[in-house]
Amino acid sequence: MSQVVFIATLNVAKGREEDFERLQTELSGISHEKEPGLLVYDVIRHSEEGNKYIVYARFADQAAFEFHQEADFHHRLVPPILDCVEGEMDLQFFGHIA
Repeated sequence: MSQVVFIATLNVAKGREEDFERLQTELSGISHEKEPGLLVYDVIRHSEEGNKYIVYARFADQAAFEFHQEADFHHRLVPPILDCVEGEMDLQFFGHIA
């Protein structure tokens, strides 16, 4: 089974950065606590473009990714996270090499 990796690039609406960071911090914490198949869930902010963020997540396998997508806390937190986003999210999937 191969690991599932996604990288999401998001531009957060001006003035919504604090909400976005609070919600993402909560999602990351709960995900790490309740998802044994989650290997990494990082949220980083661009050093010069303060409203540009990257979310990097790596799951042990497809089943772990699907568990994350279907978790009750995911359904509760993702809609308000997306409400903070301006424009389209760039979501890309990768296979883990090393």
